[in-house]
Amino acid sequence: MMATILNFNVGVLGHIDSGKTSLCKALSTVASTAAFDKHPQSKERGITLDLGFSSFSVDVPAHIKEQDPQYEKLQFTLVDCPGHASLIKTIIGGAQIIDLMLLIVDVTKGMQTQTAECLVIGEIACEKMVVVLNKVDLLPEAKKDQMVEKMKRKMAATLKSTRFADAPIVAVAAKPGGPEAPDTEAVGLHELMELLKTHTYLPSRDASGPFIFAVDHCFSIRGQGTVMTGTVLNGAVAINDNVEVANVKEVKKVKSMQMFKQPVNSAMQGDRVGICVTQFDPKLLERGLVCTPGTLTLIHAAILKVRKIRFYKGSCQTKAKFHITMGHETVMARVQFFGQPSQDSQQEDAEESFNFTKEYLHQEELYGQEGDSKGKENGATDSEAVQATPSEQWALLEFEKPVICPQKCLVIGSRLDTDIHANTCRLAFYGRLLEPVVDKNYGETVLPKLKVFKNKSKEGMVERMTDEYTVIGRSLFKKETNIQLFVGLKVKLSTGEEGVIEGGFGQS
Repeated sequence: MMATILNFNVGVLGHIDSGKTSLCKALSTVASTAAFDKHPQSKERGITLDLGFSSFSVDVPAHIKEQDPQYEKLQFTLVDCPGHASLIKTIIGGAQIIDLMLLIVDVTKGMQTQTAECLVIGEIACEKMVVVLNKVDLLPEAKKDQMVEKMKRKMAATLKSTRFADAPIVAVAAKPGGPEAPDTEAVGLHELMELLKTHTYLPSRDASGPFIFAVDHCFSIRGQGTVMTGTVLNGAVAINDNVEVANVKEVKKVKSMQMFKQPVNSAMQGDRVGICVTQFDPKLLERGLVCTPGTLTLIHAAILKVRKIRFYKGSCQTKAKFHITMGHETVMARVQFFGQPSQDSQQEDAEESFNFTKEYLHQEELYGQEGDSKGKENGATDSEAVQATPSEQWALLEFEKPVICPQKCLVIGSRLDTDIHANTCRLAFYGRLLEPVVDKNYGETVLPKLKVFKNKSKEGMVERMTDEYTVIGRSLFKKETNIQLFVGLKVKLSTGEEGVIEGGFGQS
């Protein structure tokens, strides 16, 4: 009988060359399939191109044992997310399955562009974070402690305005002397291990609902079949279950399963697992979703509740195109933003689906949240913008090509075409999927149900009063306008009186 293992996913994010992979190697005992990067490109360039997974196990810490005595081992699965800017798509794919984030910072360089982007992804996708200052072996011995303390203060100041304000900061040297050095003893890892243990919590795992599995690698083993490795996003799976490869609509039977070299009979939400099926060509699936047959559909458009990311300096205009990352896919989509007329905004936040019966106000762009004015660059001008910010904002996304994604999944909009070397955050907005649009002809079937209006006004002159309650106006409409369309609409005079349009008068 295998010990009951609690799997805890730790995302390792940070700027390129901050030493993420070395840290994972130093922490890990069981290198997983894709771990430490099998890409030939990656070997040449010495950087991580793919989500690498590796794990190590420890005895379950007391605070977890108290909450749930069944667990005997705590397995940390490290998800080494690539730090290379163009690979941010991969990071977002990995962030959705992360219980805790390790933000790796090169102590000699501090916060860099991608460190900030990783922080943004962490804020959106994760509750807890530990900051690791790596490469302390590169600091001059005499000033080392002083320099580490200074960087800790700097990082604490950066984190103050985020949800990770009290994240612990620990200094390590994962691979003293650099990746090519002979086996050197890592520094500070014991302290980091202890920190990880104390910051573990029982992640909410649920075996109910349809099985959805995010595959990050797929390869064949002779005489066995095709193995897909990945993380269970939803539900559970057992040997002999039928599963569907969503993008090619092929249904296969689960022949065997392994978790880090150990055979298992079932796996549930949050587990890292390899699933073996027969007669499936691995070339058809590099990464993507596998699910209970019929669970995932192709969607052509989507409605989501969105928020602007406060580090994004550009504007998010309606009708603009953004890179949209959802599930494991990134596609281009045209976006239309709309909000709620302010008087309707007293309303519960936990909507599960989109309300088509309400009326919404068209927006030319997505507004930032009240928190925006924390950035120094924004100065005081933000207070005016804040007043006008609708309390809730939505976006309609129209995809250039259909995508497959789970219900309620996290969606991130970004401008990945921005210059990689420009020092700016490229992630623009994020939200959860509320309404997936499956119908290809949604322009005729779904969009007409969406009540988004624009406020328009016309101005004219008062010609004369006929009695104390009636005036005749001119220049409000062109000669050929059908006035009947405007009967009953409100009119306001410059002197403050209000009334409604009753009809046309004479020829003018």
